[in-house]
Amino acid sequence: MNENAGQPRLGDTGEARRRERVVSSTLIVGLEVHVELGTATKMFSRARSPVLAGSVGPNSLLDPTVLGLPGSLPTINRRAVELAIRVGLALRCSIARVTKWDRKSYFYPDLPKGYQISQYDLPLCFDGMAEVPAFDGHGVPEPQASMRQIRIVRAHLEEDAGKLLHEAPGGVAIDHSIVDLNRAGTPLLEIVTAPDFRSAAEVVAFARLLRLTCMHLGASPCVMQEGQIRFEPNINQELRLESGALVRTPIVEVKNLNSFKSLEGAIEHEARVQEERWRETGREHAPGAKTTRGWDDARGVTVLQREKEDAHDYRYFPDPDLLAMRVTEEMIDRARADESELPLARFRSLVEEAGVPGREAWSLVEDVEASVLQAGVASRLVERGVSAPRAGRVAANLVLQQGLRAANARGVSVGALGLEATRVATLGMLREAGTISNQSLDALFEALAEDPTIDVEAEARSRGMVVVRDEGALLAWVDQAIAAQPAAAADVQAGKTQAIGRLVGEVMKVSLGKADAKSVREAILSRLGAE
Repeated sequence: MNENAGQPRLGDTGEARRRERVVSSTLIVGLEVHVELGTATKMFSRARSPVLAGSVGPNSLLDPTVLGLPGSLPTINRRAVELAIRVGLALRCSIARVTKWDRKSYFYPDLPKGYQISQYDLPLCFDGMAEVPAFDGHGVPEPQASMRQIRIVRAHLEEDAGKLLHEAPGGVAIDHSIVDLNRAGTPLLEIVTAPDFRSAAEVVAFARLLRLTCMHLGASPCVMQEGQIRFEPNINQELRLESGALVRTPIVEVKNLNSFKSLEGAIEHEARVQEERWRETGREHAPGAKTTRGWDDARGVTVLQREKEDAHDYRYFPDPDLLAMRVTEEMIDRARADESELPLARFRSLVEEAGVPGREAWSLVEDVEASVLQAGVASRLVERGVSAPRAGRVAANLVLQQGLRAANARGVSVGALGLEATRVATLGMLREAGTISNQSLDALFEALAEDPTIDVEAEARSRGMVVVRDEGALLAWVDQAIAAQPAAAADVQAGKTQAIGRLVGEVMKVSLGKADAKSVREAILSRLGAE
């Protein structure tokens, strides 16, 4: 008896089959992510890396090793290995205790040596798992939603290739290509997922979270427009025909996408066209059937580049100039990050412990410099006796309100203000103790943004911002305010408590801002018998 009788058949693509109606389709996507690691030098040489070099001229970050000149030999960048392990651990990967380097041979103008040093059968990180949350319509994680688990096949180290420019700087058309080898040799971490994604939205959610993870871990700045993180989805579909047969379309790999918009667009385009492409060609998923396509952002379509090579086409073999590398427990311990540094953990802490609203919390997590400042300020506040939840909330408010206001006014990021967590925490303590008012807090933060070295307590005293605690003076100011605003006082006595704002404002005016607004409110209600 045929054990497969009645089972769907994979790959029967005759003419009649191609005319059948498709009753359902399943999108299948795996993702390759290339992350340029933030090291001072390149992967196998002492030439400066473009990731941290700033603005430099073309072909200025080179040395004999990058160019593959006779007599030059590669040496391993230890910092790149540590950063790769750091990301691998965050992705819950196993770390190889012995790993090796392989030559991946192909000839292209952006690869001076004619081969790329990479890793093939013994990658540094392997067998990991990433949990990806659902995101709401505002792009904020939904903590209560179930997490999507994505398997990480491997994360291996290699060196990046250079760049080919097909138009001159400024967008001038040329009839040739320009080679810039500055990027050649840059440490590159390639992260490969299993084909576990079933929608473009899932892929983009994973990509966003992975980028933030690398940034929070200090592994890479991940500036997308500079190609410091690039995405290459591998896309195909499983089509169920009316007869019950299953057909898998050939895999399409879309190369070098460096925006979430293009990543989503490329996947959604392929999801729309692969069925029709199969009906036209009859080609299905099989060895040698994979193609490489590029993304035309202007037209919103993928464009055929070449038939995709299989692994054996690259003629991998162990690099004879590099010994196998042993990874010690000491190296792993040095690379291991505190889990609180990871973006989802920070988000949950802000929302669930500090009570920060979800949208505000996520905007803080997405701004890594602001997130680091918030964590530092919260830590200093805890050291001064503030409870951890309250410290987190106060620190978040300082960074999200005063910090972002000061940064936006200057057209810079919060990190560029050069603020020290200790001084910002001092501001928070002054406000928590009622020593300064909210208005004074704003003014002092602005002064700190202008000069991050000032003594904020001394500045508050010199500006006369210290709140007066004299009960007699406070009651005198309240009486003046009631006399100046009799209608507001009558409204408050009649139960219209919203009118108290005019009285509080009057007290702050006559006190020259030296009264504490909370104490003022309590004193007014008591004076008017409206408690």
